[in-house]
Amino acid sequence: FFHHEVVKRSLILAMEVPASEPHILKLLKEASEECLISSSQMAKGFARLSESLDDLSLDIPSAKSSFQLLVPKAISEGWLEPSFLKSTMADGDYVDEEDEKVRRYKKEAVAIIHEYFLSDDIPELIRSLEDLAAPEYNPIFLKKLLTLAMDRKNREKEMASVLLSALHTEIFSTDDIVNGFIMLLECAEDTALDILDASNELALFLARAVIDDTLVPLNLEEIKSKLPPNCSGSETVRMARTLVSARHAGERLLRCWGGGTGWAVEDAKDKITKLLEEYESGGDVGEACQCIRDLGMPFFNHEVVKKALVMAMEKKNERILDLLQECFGEGLITINQMTKGFSRVRDTLDDLALDIPNAREKFQSYAERARENGWLLPAFVSATPA
Repeated sequence: FFHHEVVKRSLILAMEVPASEPHILKLLKEASEECLISSSQMAKGFARLSESLDDLSLDIPSAKSSFQLLVPKAISEGWLEPSFLKSTMADGDYVDEEDEKVRRYKKEAVAIIHEYFLSDDIPELIRSLEDLAAPEYNPIFLKKLLTLAMDRKNREKEMASVLLSALHTEIFSTDDIVNGFIMLLECAEDTALDILDASNELALFLARAVIDDTLVPLNLEEIKSKLPPNCSGSETVRMARTLVSARHAGERLLRCWGGGTGWAVEDAKDKITKLLEEYESGGDVGEACQCIRDLGMPFFNHEVVKKALVMAMEKKNERILDLLQECFGEGLITINQMTKGFSRVRDTLDDLALDIPNAREKFQSYAERARENGWLLPAFVSATPA
């Protein structure tokens, strides 16, 4: 049942080392004639290879043209039905303009991701993505990011999780994230051939995305509904749901890639709390702004907004809103980050009201002040229930 992988890998070797092609074809011919590899396994091997040609072309530029030559040879030997050639061409002409555009995008995306893993520079990555001007391919970028991260160490996996949160805040929609995960889960079985623990790692990425507010639990149901029933991808989503609902899930998942003293997001949260407490107790606004700047995580400034609003409610001290005014005035916190911070607080008002009875009224007044000062768009305030 696994001989299709032999076929696929044999053909890849023939592409990588052209001199080996006659030997590879002779081996496949004998395996076919002796019924070691069935016709269905042979066809499946060729089909799986055809599906990965875009990725292969990044390392083997001649992959598509080589495949086009290999298919007729396989048909002439009787390993493949003539209909195979028609079906693959019907699925997409390999010289099709759209295919070429996707191939170029994937090549650029891989280069951008590799650079990010070296530099850890999220703003630069976002600029590079915006320069590509292809937002319709955002799900492809997510798939490529997590696939590359899974093939690396925990450092890169943590960087990928942090980047997902930043991308969602700045340029990716929730649909982009959802569709990217669906693409990953649809080919989870193939990914597992190269990355043995792929299913568990994908479940961790999904669960972590929920903890980071990149997805909400309902998105997991949406993803599962778009996958074939009883496939390995559905099981991965089930695992992610279990991880999210487990006791102390937040703390565990925030450290799911090893954590430690260098763990960026948790460390940033601690620093944000301390700087806000210091400012609230009479600290200097310029010093507080510099502390936020020193974090070097502009994509995470929504956490500053969220914690500042909650602290203002809890301490009954609106002085901390002056800090948000200064941050916005200096361009330190963008309107997107302000909106996300206010949104996160709005989504937890019911829970906050258990400890702060007038939380909803306080939030409404803060949102109105933000609107008057230009931190929030009027549409946000009008959409907030009174």
